[in-house]
Amino acid sequence: MMIPKAYKILGMNRKLLYVISGGLFCSLPAMANGPKPPSELADPVALVLLSVIIGLVLVIAILGNAVVGAMDLYRERMKKEAAKLPVIIALLALSMAASLPASATSAAPEAAAAAAYYTPLSKQSLYLLVSIVVVEIGVIISLLYVLRFLAGIKSKRKSAKAADPAKPRISWIEKINKTRTLDATSETEEDMGHDFDGIHELNNPTPPWWNWGFIFSICFGVVYFWRTEISHSAPNQIQELAMAEEKAAVAKAEYLKNAANNIDENNVKMLDGADDLAAGQKIFVASCAPCHGPQGQGVVGPNLTDDYWLHGGKINEVFKTIKYGVADKGMKAWQEDFSPKQLAQLASFVKSIHGSNPANPKDPQGVKE
Repeated sequence: MMIPKAYKILGMNRKLLYVISGGLFCSLPAMANGPKPPSELADPVALVLLSVIIGLVLVIAILGNAVVGAMDLYRERMKKEAAKLPVIIALLALSMAASLPASATSAAPEAAAAAAYYTPLSKQSLYLLVSIVVVEIGVIISLLYVLRFLAGIKSKRKSAKAADPAKPRISWIEKINKTRTLDATSETEEDMGHDFDGIHELNNPTPPWWNWGFIFSICFGVVYFWRTEISHSAPNQIQELAMAEEKAAVAKAEYLKNAANNIDENNVKMLDGADDLAAGQKIFVASCAPCHGPQGQGVVGPNLTDDYWLHGGKINEVFKTIKYGVADKGMKAWQEDFSPKQLAQLASFVKSIHGSNPANPKDPQGVKE
């Protein structure tokens, strides 16, 4: 009894093996061609646009139902306002014409998805989906305008003006200051009862912004006094003045330092200060004495104490001679060795020894000045 049952089980397993083997052989071509590319609808951008399209379709359906309901109410008004019938017909025709592209292209995403076999969203499909969204938005705007017109909705501002045309217009300045223009009646209401020589005092309170500014100034003063005079966490006005003066002194010194290096032969002036003359004498003894002598009496170079000058005896001419030198007579240019301020000190010292009459002076050279 067990042998037939074993044959039956073996036969069933053999049939199952045949089915599985046949399926594998049939699937070999598909496996050779690779997996089927995913649909274009799997792209996130396509899914978002399709969701927006479906949502806008629902909005259009709701608004369309509301427009149809409003048309029933408008029929009663059409009997009284027959002159507006052409306008309503044109608006309805416009809304219906705008809704046709949306209904005609409702099946376009499925067609585009069927035509495409790759995951990235193509430009054609993207433009198609965006166009559908734009058309649906246009349809929604048209339906809203038609619904507004059919329901007879008017601006609250216009209705308020129509209800009370005599009410004066309030400007934005009056709203900020909480003031209003007074006429004869309202002026009597605002009269404070104080009369002096025909002049009446009216109730004219300060504007709100002034009151808040006054309150803020008081709070600021309390905080400022606490920080500067009690807790000393911030400098007071006298301390701020001292700090500003110290800062100005540093800036002035820096300016004078830079200004001293801006001296040239066009703006140089005689420096009569003892410090400047002493600095110039030091430079002269170290650099000029070998040619002009320790007292300027002249050795190889000319005498600098007499009235005769080879290249001019004015302060700017002496400065220029020292700065650029005289190459054909063996005098080097000192502009690379000394700063403009030092050159001015040296030229001032040379001018200061004029007429000192040192011992053993060299014979005069140049032109007398």
